[in-house]
Amino acid sequence: MSRKIVQIHQIGDVTLVKNQKSKRLKLHVKPDKQVIVSLPYLSSFKTAAKFAEAHTEWILKQQKKIDSRLTLFKKDSIYNTKYHSVKIIQNKCEKPVVKHVEEIIEIHVPETAVMGEASLQEYINHVITEVYRFEAKRYLPGRIRHLAALHGFSYNKVTIRNNRSNWGSCSGRNNISLNLHLMKLPYHLIDFILLHELTHTVEKNHGKRFHEILGRITEGKSQEWSKEVKKYSTYTF
Repeated sequence: MSRKIVQIHQIGDVTLVKNQKSKRLKLHVKPDKQVIVSLPYLSSFKTAAKFAEAHTEWILKQQKKIDSRLTLFKKDSIYNTKYHSVKIIQNKCEKPVVKHVEEIIEIHVPETAVMGEASLQEYINHVITEVYRFEAKRYLPGRIRHLAALHGFSYNKVTIRNNRSNWGSCSGRNNISLNLHLMKLPYHLIDFILLHELTHTVEKNHGKRFHEILGRITEGKSQEWSKEVKKYSTYTF
């Protein structure tokens, strides 16, 4: 594949990607608001750029929807994770600071701070994300090991990542990557994602055999849980 990044008025950066498998122009707005146009290999980047520009209104609408789903952290809020309670407290401190006592994590922010300020929101997001990372490393490797043994799967290694595009993946060498944001899901949906990736150790595509295996090990609930997972986002807390 070859790619090019162009600047389009009102939108900003747009990534144009040539793909031999593409038969027509396709426009996609990712969860991080990145805009991508996939185009047939023989099409021109100029044509793809004009295609994106012609759909400016639609792109802005999709980006606005993404913004509306983002969590705005507020003072005196409490965010309960699987193992912790994260409290945001505004007081007389000079700068944001984190205090951790057992299962309670307090994020202290200056009383003069504007809670909606981007840098403060990013700081709080970073702290809570690190809490999920800690919990994911504590829970996910052991849980997938248990499910693999229970259903007769084998895999190479497991890594935990901060990924906004998917809940998990399985490589051709059966290395499984798991999203730390899985810890936001109910336990049964965490298991569903883990079983989904374990199924990929024996069936790499999403064909009939893949769904037969996944349906069997989820006791017929795979379609129901697949729909339920779509209600959750890696961006919201």
